[in-house]
This record gives sequence, structure tokens and C-alpha cells, in this order.
Amino acid sequence: MPFVPHTVDDERFMLESIEVSSIESLFDEIPPDLRNGQLKETPAGISEMTMLRLMSERAAQDDVALSFLGAGAYEHHIPSAVWDITARGEFLTAYTPYQAEASQGTLQLIYEFQTMMSRLTALDVANASVYDGATALAEAILMAVRANKKSKSKRILCAGTIHPRYLAVCRSIVSNQQIEIEVIPYAEEIGTLGSTVLASYEDKDFAGLVVPYPNFFGGLEDIDHLTDWAHQEGMLVIGVANPMALALLKAPGDWGEDGADIAVGEAQPLGIPVASGGPYLGYMCCRKSIVRQMPGRIIGRTVDLDGKEGFALTLQAREQHIRRAKATSNICTNQGLLVTAASIYLSLLGDRGLAAVASRSHNNITSLIGKVSSIPGVTVRFAGPVFHEVVFQVPTTAGDVLQKMSAEGVLGGYDLGQIDPELSDCVLTNTTETKTEADLQRFAVVLEQVLKEC
Repeated sequence: MPFVPHTVDDERFMLESIEVSSIESLFDEIPPDLRNGQLKETPAGISEMTMLRLMSERAAQDDVALSFLGAGAYEHHIPSAVWDITARGEFLTAYTPYQAEASQGTLQLIYEFQTMMSRLTALDVANASVYDGATALAEAILMAVRANKKSKSKRILCAGTIHPRYLAVCRSIVSNQQIEIEVIPYAEEIGTLGSTVLASYEDKDFAGLVVPYPNFFGGLEDIDHLTDWAHQEGMLVIGVANPMALALLKAPGDWGEDGADIAVGEAQPLGIPVASGGPYLGYMCCRKSIVRQMPGRIIGRTVDLDGKEGFALTLQAREQHIRRAKATSNICTNQGLLVTAASIYLSLLGDRGLAAVASRSHNNITSLIGKVSSIPGVTVRFAGPVFHEVVFQVPTTAGDVLQKMSAEGVLGGYDLGQIDPELSDCVLTNTTETKTEADLQRFAVVLEQVLKEC
């Protein structure tokens, strides 16, 4: 049966009661140019039984012995306590804490998450999350355009080493507000922005600069130079950072002379499983001076009349609380359950534990590079330091190599030919702390064996 249990007769009766000829006419106020028209790519509905079988078959396809796939979603060890606690009824079914007096536990947990993310990014304020890293970046771009009073343009400058899916999502979202994103090409030798490429963008009006750290290829941009240059040019700096990497690398708030203005990213590495492509958790932090332009929820800590500590929603700039036209965003429900998991994960590991995970991940990619570099025909595509991800160039088509490795039970990485034909012989490979020395050795053995067969 359909999700909405109205029959054709029910629909006809309701339409006749309000003197409307069709359901379509209820939406006549939407201009034709804003309508999608017929959804040609959307398949017909199926029964619940068929759907469950289909999803079970697809889930079974994810069963692989060994995965080195990253490209924005990373397989870290999640202590059992994380989801044992997160799955408790108090957290699992909790919703928006509108009534502070009845939601102190949820509010305190979110406040702790904000505090830990602020510490990790070295910025003043964090919100209570958005949907994922890509939408977090889109919100940061909108925020930068609103907050940068020095800029008269609606243009954003973005490093060409940003995740291509992030860029696509951002363009889809911000284009409706006539915001233009201009991409800076990266240096093909090093996989980061070159030292001279910025000159052609000087004395031009951009509201902000987007800098990934690490970037999509795993490389580390010269964030100090980029931050100082952007500020000299009157731009706000948006850092897109892997929070796990920030356990070792310089926090966005410490970049350059004055630090980045906004930091966003995907918090999936913090206790969220890689589960058939989701769910995800976008974090967002900023400087206090521009906090009123930050979307989403912000929890504040205060004291009541009796001096007791309490928590409440604060700086509520959503359409539910103020006029829609004045709202910073239309985000209504963020990933609150995942905030819970991330908060518990960070609390369990602490500073030293998080640094240990990051260090082990980095050491593993360093070890893998050493093993793979000895295979004839395989080289590291881009020169320069990396965190836990690297691009290997192989002597044949990357897609073919990865397919054959998968047949041997090893997901070797991400085929970069999917985003750029010029990189069709390149594989983006990731390691986390979950990989053992035997795992790294197996990757190298399988890769060498596959290349001999190609």
C-alpha cells in the first residue's frame, strides 16, 4: 500500500470540497520556471517486501574483506561504548529541544559537542551541526557573503583541490542566490595550489576563499600563506578541514596571522560508521564577531535565579523563530543523533586518544607508500606531505586495476578518472588506524599481482 493511504475517491472528495479541480492546481502560485516538471529519472514505487529485499542485496555488496577507500568517508574504529550509549532511548528518540526545562540532558550534550569542536578548530563558536560536510560548506559560503561587509560582490574563490562533490553541492545551493564560485586551478605536479597562481586574483572583489585541509588528493595546502593573502585581499577564509587531521595539524583558528574565519567539514570520522554511504554529520565553527550569521542551532550555558547551571537555545536565527526573509538558513532538523555519537567518541578518546588515532593513520599511509613505491610502474602522483590519503599513479587504467583488486577482496581506493579524465590512471588510497602491517602488505601484493595480469 502507499505511504499516504488516500484512495482516488478520497482525493476526489477532498478536492470537490474545497472546489479545486486537481492536486496540481494547489501549487499554481509556484512560477513555471521553478518547477522540475515530470520526474523522468524517478522509478515507480515498489512494495515494502520488494524494497527490503533490494536493500538487503545492496547491503551484501558492501561486504568486503579489506577497504582502502576514502575520498571523504573514512573507516575508523568505533569503540563499542559509543553506539551502546547513543542507542539509549533518551538519545535515540530525542528531538529538537524547544523546551529547555525538559531537555537539559540533550542541551548539555550538544553544548559539550560545540565545546569540543571549538577546541579542535581553535575558533570561538560552534553550532549544533548541519547535514553533512558539503552542505556545511554551502552554508559557510552563504554566511561569508552575508558577513563580509567589505565586499560588494557575491563571488567566492575556491581552491581547485576541494572535493568535487562538495563543489557540485555548493553550486546547486548557492546559485539560487546568484552567488558565483570561481575555482583556482591546482598545480599538476604537486596537487596543491602553486605559489604564483594567486597573483591573477589580486585586486578583485571576492567575499571569501575556500581552503581544504587536507585537500581532496590528500595533500596539505600552504594554509598560512593562503590565509594571510586572502585577508590582505579583504576576503573571509573558510577552512574545510577533516576533524581527525586536526588532532595533528594546525587548527583553522591558528592559520596565518589571524586564523581562518569559518571552519567546516565532515565529522563522520568521529564515531560514525561508513554504512552504505551514510549517514553524515557536518560541523561548523566561526569567529565570535560573525556568529550572528551562523545558521543552525547554538546552545548556550547560563545560570538560573538560584545560581544553578542551565542550558538553552541561543542566537536563534532560524525561520521558525524570526521572519523567514531574515533567517540565516532553512535548516530545521540537523543530525542530532550523530552529534551524540561524535560527542561520546571524542569524550572517550580525549586529546591523546584522538592524536594517537591520527598518528597511526598517518604512519600507515607512510608505510604503504614505501611498500607500493617499489612496485614497477607505480609512483606517487603528487609530491608533498599528506595526512592519511595519497594518489598512486599506475601504468594502466585505474578503474580496471581497482576492479581486479576488488575481485581479490581488496578495495584499493577511488578511481580519480571519475572526476577528471586526465587522472584516469590514478587511484586515491586511504589508510586509517584500522589497518595492520599485514593489511598493508596484502594491498601491495594484490596490486603487484593485478598489474602483472594487466
